[in-house]
Amino acid sequence: MKKGFYYAIFTIAMLALASCSATKYVPNGSYLLDEVRIHTDNKDVKPSNLSIYVRQNPNSKWFSLVKTQLYIYNWSGRDSTRWVNRALRRLGDAPVIYSEEDTERSREEITKAVQNMGYMSATVEYVSKIKKKKLKLDYQVTIGQPYIVRSLKYDIQDEKIEEYLRSDSASTLLSEGMYLDVNILDSERQRITNRLLRNGYYKFNKDYLSYTADTVRGTYQVDLTLHLAKYRQRTDDKLQNHPQYTLNKVDFIMDYNVLQSSALSSIEVNDSIHYKGFPIYYKDRLYLRPKVLTDNLRLTPGSLYNAQDVQRTYSNFGRLPALKYTNIRFFETQTADSAKLNAYVMLTKSKHQSVSFELEGTNSAGDLGAAASVSFQNRNVFRGSETFLIKVRGAYEAVSGLGMGYKNDNYTELGVETSINFPRFMFPFLSNDFRRRIRATTEFGLQYNYQMRPEFTRIVASASWSYKWGLQRQRSQHRIDLLDVNYLYMPWINEEFEDKYLNNQNNYILRYNYEDRLIVRTGYSYIYNSAGQALMNNALIGNSYSIHFNLESAGNLLYLFSKISNMEKNDDNEYTILNIPYAQYIKADLDFAKNIVIDYRNSIAFHIGGGVAIPYGNARVVPFEKRYFSGGANSVRGWSVRSLGPGAFAGDGNFLNQSGDIKLDASIEYRTRLFWKFKGALFIDAGNIWTLREYEDQPGGKFQLDKFYKQIAVAYGLGLRLDLDFFVLRFDGGMKAVNPESGKGRYPLFKPRFSRDFAFHFAVGYPF
Repeated sequence: MKKGFYYAIFTIAMLALASCSATKYVPNGSYLLDEVRIHTDNKDVKPSNLSIYVRQNPNSKWFSLVKTQLYIYNWSGRDSTRWVNRALRRLGDAPVIYSEEDTERSREEITKAVQNMGYMSATVEYVSKIKKKKLKLDYQVTIGQPYIVRSLKYDIQDEKIEEYLRSDSASTLLSEGMYLDVNILDSERQRITNRLLRNGYYKFNKDYLSYTADTVRGTYQVDLTLHLAKYRQRTDDKLQNHPQYTLNKVDFIMDYNVLQSSALSSIEVNDSIHYKGFPIYYKDRLYLRPKVLTDNLRLTPGSLYNAQDVQRTYSNFGRLPALKYTNIRFFETQTADSAKLNAYVMLTKSKHQSVSFELEGTNSAGDLGAAASVSFQNRNVFRGSETFLIKVRGAYEAVSGLGMGYKNDNYTELGVETSINFPRFMFPFLSNDFRRRIRATTEFGLQYNYQMRPEFTRIVASASWSYKWGLQRQRSQHRIDLLDVNYLYMPWINEEFEDKYLNNQNNYILRYNYEDRLIVRTGYSYIYNSAGQALMNNALIGNSYSIHFNLESAGNLLYLFSKISNMEKNDDNEYTILNIPYAQYIKADLDFAKNIVIDYRNSIAFHIGGGVAIPYGNARVVPFEKRYFSGGANSVRGWSVRSLGPGAFAGDGNFLNQSGDIKLDASIEYRTRLFWKFKGALFIDAGNIWTLREYEDQPGGKFQLDKFYKQIAVAYGLGLRLDLDFFVLRFDGGMKAVNPESGKGRYPLFKPRFSRDFAFHFAVGYPF
């Protein structure tokens, strides 16, 4: 630990020395922009909201503390032909040289932004402070008094549009007494435009709406008028009311090639059919059933044009894996005095069949192995864009540390899984119209897994029926597992292993998880992300938060059936189905995460989560697969995976005993961009697991209100992340700070020992 301390002192000294040469590459007569601040005299106008208008910012800092990349750049020599100097300059950042022109532009942008908020008399001045070759810049924003809307009038010379606005007046963003905020005025223009686009006004845009604001002399009051400009198709046409369009007909073109001309005459068509009044044109073979096309269409001939229906149609067809692109085009046609639109839904099919092969390496607590899988996928198996998948997987691992003289020390796994996904809601006894309105996908799955270990052989077979809705780009997603049946079968157990571990009546948890078991569960999960699709390089743009919720239960219907039919219990006081005991429990999880952006390079992220799994009725223990574990790359990172808890229990080498029924987790990370695609993090984690009952093999593991807070483990550490855009490689090193066990080793924060308190983690993706 002393060596680590000396290394830290050395690093700090090097950075301190580097700071002396921060202006090494600043030319004479120029200045390094060292700091930029914004000050306002009104707490309602926050400097953080104005910082985006600053055109020139200082060199970025790691963790908002040290301009590391500037120092790296300055470590380079002046000879640019040497590869060392070129490498240092690529890794570092050149000094930001103060620009008077950029400062003036920033002043103008900030002034305009504040005036747009309604403070028309606002002024912005900047003051610079120079010390040697460094310059600190302060923007002083004088807000002034806001302009208030005294009266509000509408100048709408179109009776139909006037009626639409009158019927929707409760939704307006404008009101007398409001600040003259240009952003709100523009939002109202867009709101009106969106409403008209939903009611037939195909050619309407917000530029037809404008305002006049007359100030009252000697006051800060304004008379505001909203104007609607008349429609004119060409400059030499006379002004008229805005046309309201009705859909005339809707045609499907199935084999549209996006690389060819978009003219309808250039699209190659060999045949066509009519289905429920909709013409469908195709080249060689109609690859989707006509009903699939009409069920996903939201455009109805004879109805008013509705931009929302157009987006829903795009969204519906975008859910179909059999399609690669969707393009909807409209052409005007005149029938008598009515303005009409002909719609063409042009579809491009995707590659329907594919075969993939995966090869992976595994590392389970130091035991190395390899796995391979091959899968076949058909994205249009029944001509309804159904996705059929079958996957075969095999794995091998060398198991070490068993120490009981087994005949072999290998782990082999063979598995096959198959699923079929229907891009529609499927449930018996429901009307077609009802199922059409629910934008859910239905999935049926089967899995079979055969595991051969030195201690036992286990077979896991499962079948599932689930629903999902909410696209990935939307903010919320739902999943309902209507039925999920799992059968765990133990055909063989080594006699020595059974005698030593399983025949011990005291270790009920261990024995329970090595017996044949049936799990029949239902569940619901919900995910909400406030950022929606606002992602760039895996970094959220702006502040955001997410919520994950999961609820599931098992065995309730089977228990009710067992009670009604007066079934007899087995020797362990459990009801059985075909001599197989079944699990019964309820489990709930909730996790909240938030990302707070400090600047474009630094952010703070935190999360808090918890869960509880309660066995009851036909079970005293929750199955192993449903229990909670603590420690690892996504938990308290000062402990290795599955090595923390429950409660104050220190562990006995059996990871099954380090599981629980209750879990609490909390983390906070300070994240920063380093260089190239590398990012860094400082983190603090806290949490633990507990059991609901006192078990002899888990002393100190029971959750108690007057003790649990004393058993919360705390860790701290550093992380390095390689962000490759499509995925993130994460390397985290955690140190124990507070140990849930009592005694001398409770606070390793004050007496750290690297060999005892450090844990290294490698993972893919962020922890939250």
